[in-house]
Amino acid sequence: MANLKLPLLGREKEIALLQQQWTLPGSHLLVCTGRRRIGKSRLIQEFASNFAEDFFEFQGLAPRKGLTKNDQIRHFSEQLSTKTGLPPLQYRNWSEAFSVLSRQIQKNKKTVIFFDEISWMSGVDPDFPGKLKVAWDTIWQKYPKLMIVLCGSVTSWIEKNIFKDADFMGRISLRIRLKELPISECAKFWSDKLHQVSAFEILKVLALTGGVPRYLEEIKPSFSADANIARMIFTPSGPLFDEYQRVFFDIFDRRALIYKKIVKTITEKKLSFKDICQKLNKQKNGVISEYLSDLENSGFIARDTTFNFDGRATKTSRYRIADNYLRFYLKYITPNELRIKKGMFELSSLEKLSQWDAIMGYQFENTMLNNLELIIESLKIKKHQIITAAPYFQKKNSKNKGTCQIDLLIHTESNALYLCEFKFRRKIGSEMISEMMRKVEVLKYPVTFSIRPVLIYEGELTKEVLDSDYFYQCIRVGDWIA
Repeated sequence: MANLKLPLLGREKEIALLQQQWTLPGSHLLVCTGRRRIGKSRLIQEFASNFAEDFFEFQGLAPRKGLTKNDQIRHFSEQLSTKTGLPPLQYRNWSEAFSVLSRQIQKNKKTVIFFDEISWMSGVDPDFPGKLKVAWDTIWQKYPKLMIVLCGSVTSWIEKNIFKDADFMGRISLRIRLKELPISECAKFWSDKLHQVSAFEILKVLALTGGVPRYLEEIKPSFSADANIARMIFTPSGPLFDEYQRVFFDIFDRRALIYKKIVKTITEKKLSFKDICQKLNKQKNGVISEYLSDLENSGFIARDTTFNFDGRATKTSRYRIADNYLRFYLKYITPNELRIKKGMFELSSLEKLSQWDAIMGYQFENTMLNNLELIIESLKIKKHQIITAAPYFQKKNSKNKGTCQIDLLIHTESNALYLCEFKFRRKIGSEMISEMMRKVEVLKYPVTFSIRPVLIYEGELTKEVLDSDYFYQCIRVGDWIA
């Protein structure tokens, strides 16, 4: 059972931004996007319950075969009836539905109208965005205390139909893109058991859940990492066992298969656009580029671009799975799915899973890159001093000493390069120094730049590492956990 008693965690900035909108004159049209289960609905509901005097919430029906525009309109009517006590009416179109809704708004009340999973609501009706825009222009923007919030997990639909549509140009007051919770907030899901659980144990759980609030709600604080993960995903009744299938179908509908094929190509390692096309046996074209963009906007993958030391982006980039749950599922559940369904699979220990150390390295890297602000804060670097902060790839050519990959390279205005290495291991020995020394030797950088090796880790540093004083700074992730 989910830990439903926990308050909304880690969204103070977003709540403050929403609250600030009330201080501005006129009506407001807002858009909130982010991966499924990231807490978009909870954020808007929490804000409305604390700051709005009236709240209307509508959610579209999830995609299914045979679902029509009329089904969506009928569902809207039923939700409006539940809220207002009006009898469920048969609207001829969305314009009529929006008009009836408008008559229920009291102009002297601070009112939030929340359209959740708006791409579902739009369904197969190509005119839906246009009718929404007309309702805003002719009715809603005239209300002095009204906030309309459009929300959805299908970020590609919102990009195409809202952000890139000329009809909505200049009409969006605020855009919020919810990301995963920082580690400091994730730890709070262990509540009063936090002092009994090591950071190492917490990070093993985050290897599955990432910073996704809905997944973190499923944690049983008194269980070990192995027991939590076994219960959540390695049993047929586990809340995350078939989550992968639901998420992809709900977001991508009939195109889910091609998106699944793409993410499978980058499960084991980061790949360039060219490499992905080759693995898919597809031509390099705008279609595959669009699919990758959709996955990126939905929070499932990330594109890491390498920057020159003058701050300009290079042509070198790699795609990686940025969602811990997604990689964990593809690596460990997909090949064992039938055995799990038949009760023939038993998880004895996470560390005995095939290639666990390598996969945990990828998961830890994702987690760290999703906590960039905590890294910058730990290094005591001011944000305005940063020129670039991203993973770095150096290809071998005639002008350098070989290939080089750096987990995170931070370039500051003072021409300091912070070479950050991520490491999750029970014991971290002097081999880390050797690895970093080799990278520094191979890396081609201007002679006027300073190099500052940084180790960001969880585990135990050996005496050799501690005594060496090689690293500019060693940041233990456990220190971020209160």
